[in-house]
Amino acid sequence: MFIYIFGSESGIGVLYGLYLEGSIMKKIDFETHFVTKEYVKAMKENQGYPRYGGDPQTGNRRLYYTPDVGEPLRDVILNKLLDLDEGRIALMDKAGVDVQALSLTSPGVEQFEPALGKALARETNDALHQAIQRHPDRYLGFAAVAIQDPVAASEELERAVKKLGFKGWKTHSNYGGKYLDDEEFWPILETAERLDVPVYLHPALPAIPQLHKYGFALAGAPFGFGIETAICMMRLIYSGALDRYPRLKIFLGHLGEGMPFLMQRIDFAYVRPWFDPEARPKLDRKPSEYFRENVFVTTSGNYLPAAFHCTREVLGIDRILLATDYPYEDPEECLQFLAGLPLSNQERNKIYYENAARLGITA
Repeated sequence: MFIYIFGSESGIGVLYGLYLEGSIMKKIDFETHFVTKEYVKAMKENQGYPRYGGDPQTGNRRLYYTPDVGEPLRDVILNKLLDLDEGRIALMDKAGVDVQALSLTSPGVEQFEPALGKALARETNDALHQAIQRHPDRYLGFAAVAIQDPVAASEELERAVKKLGFKGWKTHSNYGGKYLDDEEFWPILETAERLDVPVYLHPALPAIPQLHKYGFALAGAPFGFGIETAICMMRLIYSGALDRYPRLKIFLGHLGEGMPFLMQRIDFAYVRPWFDPEARPKLDRKPSEYFRENVFVTTSGNYLPAAFHCTREVLGIDRILLATDYPYEDPEECLQFLAGLPLSNQERNKIYYENAARLGITA
C-alpha cells in the first residue's frame, strides 16, 4: 500500500510518500530483449558480420560477431526472443515482473549496410509498437535506430518517441570501431536530450582485437562486454558531450559495468596537483560528477552482493533500476538476489518502480 500525504513548505505544496511495511509496488524490468522474424532473416542472410551461422540442427547455431567470436544462440533463446505474447508474459508473471522495457537484442542494427539498417530499425520499432498495443500494461519500448545516418537516426528516434510512445533509445558500446562520443553521432544525443528520454548504453563486442583471442568467453558477457561499455562511457564523458547536453540521461546495465568500483580513480587527472592541465580533456566537472549526475545503473546480470553494495554506496539507491537481461539471464534469479539483500521495502520500491516513475517512465 502507498499513501500520499500533502503538506506545505514555504507556501509550496510538497508530496510525501509513506510506505507501509510489507508493501511492494509493481516492478519495471528495464533490460529485456527481442527480435523480429525480419531481423533474424537479415542476420542469416548477411554475408559479412555480424551474422547468424552454424548448424541449428545440432544446436551449434552462433551469433558471429567476427570469424573468431561466436555467441551460442540455441533455439530456447531464439524462441524466447521471438515471443512477444503469451509465453513471455507467462514467464513475467512467474518471476513477478509487471512491466518489461523491450529493446532489440545485440548486435542491433548499427553495423548493417546503411539502407538495410535504416529499414530494419523502422520495421523493428513498428513491430514493437504493435506488441505494446496488444499488451499496453505489460510492455514499454526502447527504440532501435541506425546510427549510420545520424540525421535519419534522429528522425526515427523522434518518431519512435512522439508517435509510437517509446521511452528511450537502446544503443551499443561501439559501432564496429566507431564510438558514441564521435561528434557525427551527437545529433542523436541532442534529440534524446530534447525529447527527455534516456540512452540505454548496451555492451557490444569489444573493438579491441586482443580480447578476441579466446572467443566469446573473453570478448563477450563474462568479461569483454563490461570493459568495452566502460570505455565507451569514459570516452563519452571526456568528449564533452555531457557538457553540451547536460540533461542527457545514460543507463548502464550490470550495476554500472564496473564503473562504481573506479569512481575515485577516474578523477585522477583532475585532482592531482602535479598533473599537467594541458594533458587532461577540458571538462566543466570532474569525471565522477558526470557519472553521479547523468548516469543510472540497472541490476541486469550482476548478482554479487559486494558489487551491489559498492554501487549503492557510490551512487545511492535513487540511481539503481531493476533489470534482468531476459532471456539471457533468469529473471527469477535477479528478483531472488534483490530479495536477499538487506534493503527496506522503501528502498526496494525505488529500484522496482519509484526511480523510474521519477524519470517519467511508467506503463
